[in-house]
Amino acid sequence: MKYPKGSKKVIRSTTSNEKIATYGNRGMDLEKEINETNQYYLEKDIAVIYKKPTPIKVVKMANTKTQQGIIKEAFFEMPSTTDYNGIYKLKYIDFEAKETLSETSFPLNNIHQHQIDHIRRIHHHGGICFLIVRFKKLNLTYLLFAKDFLHFIDENKRKSIPLEYFKIKGHLIKDKFLPRVDYLSIIDQEGCNYDAVEKD
Repeated sequence: MKYPKGSKKVIRSTTSNEKIATYGNRGMDLEKEINETNQYYLEKDIAVIYKKPTPIKVVKMANTKTQQGIIKEAFFEMPSTTDYNGIYKLKYIDFEAKETLSETSFPLNNIHQHQIDHIRRIHHHGGICFLIVRFKKLNLTYLLFAKDFLHFIDENKRKSIPLEYFKIKGHLIKDKFLPRVDYLSIIDQEGCNYDAVEKD
């Protein structure tokens, strides 16, 4: 499979000595935990939120009689928006999930400009939009609403968001068994009162 700009994804196995510290040392990454959380919300009829599929451009298909429908060559296109979207209490939900190994800040190069533009549009039109950022080495996961994220990048020239900003403006998502990353509890705390949208 081909990847953008000719780059290829390299997968290698890790030994126990090379394992990166993960949330609660459960060996589970943020995306998997959010996917399990969304499945819990769906099964309990709480919300309908899905991970958006990564756009793939197919270049070549198998055309033999025994391999019909098999992709032989393809590459990942640049993702167009954020990771997740759906609906909760009649409100549109849209968010991006990121992890960082930094213990002091979240590098903004983790967010592409087209994703920032998308976040700005969703916020402008009244959707509930946010980032979920995990500081892996600290075992801390924060929800940062779009209004606070956009305020930071509009008012600062820094290339990263300090951890302190998350502590002040963000909302700590506490470790739970089920659902694992209960971000909707933050939405409830803040109110689907998130109607206070400032039109740019």
